[in-house]
Amino acid sequence: MAYGVLFDGTRCIGCRACSVACKSWNENPAVIEKTPSVEGGIQGKAVVSDKTFTFMRYKEIGEGDDFKWAFAKIQCMHCLKPGCETACIVGALHRSSKTGAVTYDQSKCIGCRYCMVACPFGIPTYQWEERMPWIRKCTFCSNRWNEEELDHVPACVTACPTRALQFGERDGLIAEAHRRIDESKAADPAGVGKYVDHVYGEKEVGGTAWMYISSVDMTELDMPKLSEEPVTKNARTAMGTLPYYATGMLILMASIYFVTKRKQKIAAGKHEEKKG
Repeated sequence: MAYGVLFDGTRCIGCRACSVACKSWNENPAVIEKTPSVEGGIQGKAVVSDKTFTFMRYKEIGEGDDFKWAFAKIQCMHCLKPGCETACIVGALHRSSKTGAVTYDQSKCIGCRYCMVACPFGIPTYQWEERMPWIRKCTFCSNRWNEEELDHVPACVTACPTRALQFGERDGLIAEAHRRIDESKAADPAGVGKYVDHVYGEKEVGGTAWMYISSVDMTELDMPKLSEEPVTKNARTAMGTLPYYATGMLILMASIYFVTKRKQKIAAGKHEEKKG
């Protein structure tokens, strides 16, 4: 049984409470622009990064009397069949079949960054400014959960004042999404309703834990238009072309792993010396 979150764009007011809650829980610092500007408008220059796991995307849709704001919360989609997990040659990324969270184990990572290439949503980011860089992304707040009781939901969901975010079992969320779409159509004399008749993430790339319903097509909010075929198939094909099974590549990977672990131990030793 997998869990997920349903984002309802008709309920979102773009307050960014979800983004603030995410930074607070993960202890990620605010990103301060060295040179303030109006680039990006109300959205600013927000992108997912090693310090920002989620942000709110704003779009002006239509003109004149048809003008409206549309919103989309951007974060790791926690795919049911993650391309990043398949691409990782050391198993540093793993999807929990119980919770649906795709998490990262930096103790296994060798810094190859194949996961960044494999992700169809462009989510995993690298700590480019750190001496010991690692991959960073949304964890689905898996460190808040008691996997036996699932008594805590993601921080962003708890912060939403309009209930635009709903956490629950994925199958139940899909049913709820279609119920809202159908009820909206039934209440509209024209039979159209306020939603686009599509649940984004229900089937894209084999399905994702995060799903969206909105008054506009999600591609208008720069979400990628994707097929139902899981990216894991393409990732396996691509990885199959890499000769890492050859002796030379194995030696190279082993060397990288050794150097990485050696740097970790040295850094940890220096840290302990400073504390002492």
